[in-house]
Amino acid sequence: MCYHVKQTSTAKAMEQRFDAAIASGSLFAPQEHINGFSFPQLPVITQQAPSLIQPFAWGLIPGWAKNDEIKKMTLNAKIETLHEKPAFKEVVTQRCLIIANGFYEWQWLDSKGKNKIKFEIGLENNALFAFAGLYAHWVDTNTGSLKSTCTILTTAANELMANIHNTKKRMPVILHPKDEQRWLHQGPINDFAYPYQVPLVAKEITENYRLF
Repeated sequence: MCYHVKQTSTAKAMEQRFDAAIASGSLFAPQEHINGFSFPQLPVITQQAPSLIQPFAWGLIPGWAKNDEIKKMTLNAKIETLHEKPAFKEVVTQRCLIIANGFYEWQWLDSKGKNKIKFEIGLENNALFAFAGLYAHWVDTNTGSLKSTCTILTTAANELMANIHNTKKRMPVILHPKDEQRWLHQGPINDFAYPYQVPLVAKEITENYRLF
């Protein structure tokens, strides 16, 4: 799965990499570790506004939800079952790019996960990339305010991630730069499921790089 990410690039670097403007200059200060369970604002590009980088809350809330409790279960969406899950099946065409330059996963050293090794995973040279995502807009019935939310898609783990995420053996869908627009413009969902993948580098938190 993918519940912990990082985005340490500058606003200017994000704008240049994705040829898009950040909606507000004060948004998206670099962060070394972003915990999904704090439901933070992530930098997102949607198909509706491909020239803007906007803040969307991590944890998708579908329009029909009576409250926001569902966000605890929608930080990720399995790409293989999108059309089956009530939270996602109505927004499968609401595609987005979720910007980061790394994510974190823990390798279990025992069956209960009491001993774990933390890894940082990303592209060579700490490069920016985009997770494949979905988004939704939800109106809070108590306040009437509109909330924009998103989820990161996951797929079966490749060899690298199966070794690290050795319990559930999942990984986020990271897009090739050449495929980012294809994702936004409704490329077939199955085209982005494993064995689709990009070359990843894993770094143990001891700072020793390991290539798999």
